[in-house]
Amino acid sequence: MGTALVYHEDMTATRLLWDDPECEIERPERLTAALDRLRQRGLEQRCLRLSAREASEEELGLVHRPPGHHSQRAAANGFCVFNNVAIAAAHAKQKHGLHRILVVDWDVHHGQGIQYLFEDDPSVLYFSWHRYEHGRFWPFLRESDADAVGRGQGLGFTVNLPWNQVGMGNADYVAAFLHLLLPLAFEFDPELVLVSAGFDSAIGDPEGQMQATPECFAHLTQLLQVLAGGRVCAVLEGGYHLESLAESVCMTVQTLLGDPAPPLSGPMVPCQSALESIQSARAAQAPHWKSLQHQDVTAVPMSPSSHSPEGRPPPLLPGGPVCKAAASALSSLLDQPCLCPAPSVRTAVALTTPDITLVLPPDVIQQEASALREETEAWARPHESLAREEALTALGKLLYLLDGMLDGQVNSGIAATPASAAAATLDVAVRRGLSHGAQRLLCVALGQLDRPPDLAHDGRSLWLNIRGKEAAALSMFHVSTPLPVMTGGFLSCVLGLVLPLAYGFQPDLVLVALGPGHGLQGPHAALLAAMLRGLAGGRVLALLEEDSTPQLAGILARVLNGEAPPSLGPSSVASPEDVQALMYLRGQLEPQWKMLQCHPHLVA
Repeated sequence: MGTALVYHEDMTATRLLWDDPECEIERPERLTAALDRLRQRGLEQRCLRLSAREASEEELGLVHRPPGHHSQRAAANGFCVFNNVAIAAAHAKQKHGLHRILVVDWDVHHGQGIQYLFEDDPSVLYFSWHRYEHGRFWPFLRESDADAVGRGQGLGFTVNLPWNQVGMGNADYVAAFLHLLLPLAFEFDPELVLVSAGFDSAIGDPEGQMQATPECFAHLTQLLQVLAGGRVCAVLEGGYHLESLAESVCMTVQTLLGDPAPPLSGPMVPCQSALESIQSARAAQAPHWKSLQHQDVTAVPMSPSSHSPEGRPPPLLPGGPVCKAAASALSSLLDQPCLCPAPSVRTAVALTTPDITLVLPPDVIQQEASALREETEAWARPHESLAREEALTALGKLLYLLDGMLDGQVNSGIAATPASAAAATLDVAVRRGLSHGAQRLLCVALGQLDRPPDLAHDGRSLWLNIRGKEAAALSMFHVSTPLPVMTGGFLSCVLGLVLPLAYGFQPDLVLVALGPGHGLQGPHAALLAAMLRGLAGGRVLALLEEDSTPQLAGILARVLNGEAPPSLGPSSVASPEDVQALMYLRGQLEPQWKMLQCHPHLVA
C-alpha cells in the first residue's frame, strides 16, 4: 500500500472561453504550479502513479447529467461541471459496497452541490466549513448555515460550519476539527474519507482572505488519517494564490506519504467569531449525535462584531495593509519547510534485548547502542529503582535514543523499561530532554506515574496524568484525569482535553509513557500516539513496560512511522462520570488554555 498521485496533462488544456475579470483566477497554472512544487520537493517521485482515464457516461450518471463541489445533478455551477467527490462517493458505494463515507470539504466556498446530492443519505456524512458572512458571501444560500443539517433519513449527516468573518487561522481550523468534526466522525466510523481539498482557505488567497498557513493542512490531513484505516483521498478544488496553493498541496501530499507535520505557527487561540460558529454547529448537530449530547452545546447569539456591518472587520482588499501583512507572512513561511532536513531514521525501537518476534516496517530500526556507562550511572544515581543492572541497561538505551531525537538524527522512538523502574526512567527522560535542547516538553503519562514533585513549574513542561480516581487541575501545567473505561469516554478525553492542551502548549518534544496499570488496549494506545504525532514535528518518544512488548511496541512503531492506527469501531457513549470529569477540567483550565474553548462566552 502507498500514496497515489493521479494527474493527466489534459487537465491543463481547459480554459474559460468568456472574458470576465472575476473568473481569471480559474486557470491551468493552478495545476502546473502545484505539480512543479511536488517535483521540486521530490514528492511526486515517492507517490504511486495511477493512469488517468475518461469517466464513462455510466460513472458520471451515478450523480449527474449534465468537476467540483458546486456542480449539481443537472446543472454546472461555480467553475464546476462534474462533481468529482460526489461521483467518487457514489462509485465507492456502488462498486465497492461501502456504507459509510465521510466527505470533508475545507474549500472556502460551500460545496452546495455535494450537500444537495446527499442531504437525505445517511451513508454519506458531509462536513463543510465555508466563508458565509451571514449569507453575504457566494453562493448566498440560506442552506449554507449551521442549522441546515440534512433531511429525511439524512438528518444530522450534513454538517455546515459557516465562517462569518474573514481571517480565520490555524487555531480556528484545528478547533473546528477537535470540537466538531472529529467527534462526529469517530461516531460515524467511516470506511473512506474523501476530502474536497480547496486551498482558497489558505493564507494569501484572494477568494478566501483567510490566514491558515500551509502546514495547517498537513495537520488536518494527519488528523483525518486516524479514520477509516488511513484510507483518505484528497481531490483538488479551489486555490487561487499559486504559491500558497502549491505549498499547501505539498503539505497535504507529504502527510499522506507518512511524513510528520511541521509545527504550526502563530498563537493557538481561536477567535470569538470562530467559537460562535463552532458552537452554533454543535448545537444544531447535538440532537443527532450521541458524542455531543450531555455537553454544553447551547446555541449562542451572534455577537455584533460578526453580524453587524458596522462591527465587521475590514475586508482584506488587494494592496491594503492587512493583505500586505498576509503576503509578507506567506513569503516568510514558504521557505521554512525546506530548512529542516528529514532525520536519517524516522522511527527507532530500543529494547533491552532485541526481539526477533517483533514485526516492524522495513524502515524502522531496532537500536542496539547505548549511552556511555558513566553517563547512564550519573543519571540513574538519584533513583534506587535504577540501580539494578536490567534497569540501568534499559536507561542507557533510552538516553541514546533520546539524544538521537534531540540531535535530529531520529524522528520518533520507542523504549522499554522494567515496570519497577518506569517512574524513575520517565523522570530521567523528562529532565534529560529539558536539559538537552527541548524548549517545551509534553508528557502524557498513563498509569501509576506521578509527576516528580521537584520538577520546576517554569512552563517548560506540561504534565498530563491519565489515571487515578478524580479529575484535578493541580496547576496550569499539571493536570490529572481518570482513565475513561469506554471508547466514547476515551475519545472525548483525547479530543476534548489532551489534544487541545497539546496544541495550545505547542511542544517540541512529546513523551508518552504507559506505566503500571495504564489500562489501554493496543488500538487505543495506537490512536493516542497517532494523534500526538501531529505535535512537535512528529518527535514522539513512547516509553513502555518491558512485559508489554513486542505486541504493543510493534503497533506503536507502525503508527509513529506513519501508518494509520486500527479502527476502534463506532464509538460508544461516554459515561456520565467521564463527561462530568471532562467538563470539570475544561471549566478549570479554559481561562489559561484557549484551545479548550468551544463556547464564545468564555473568551476573555
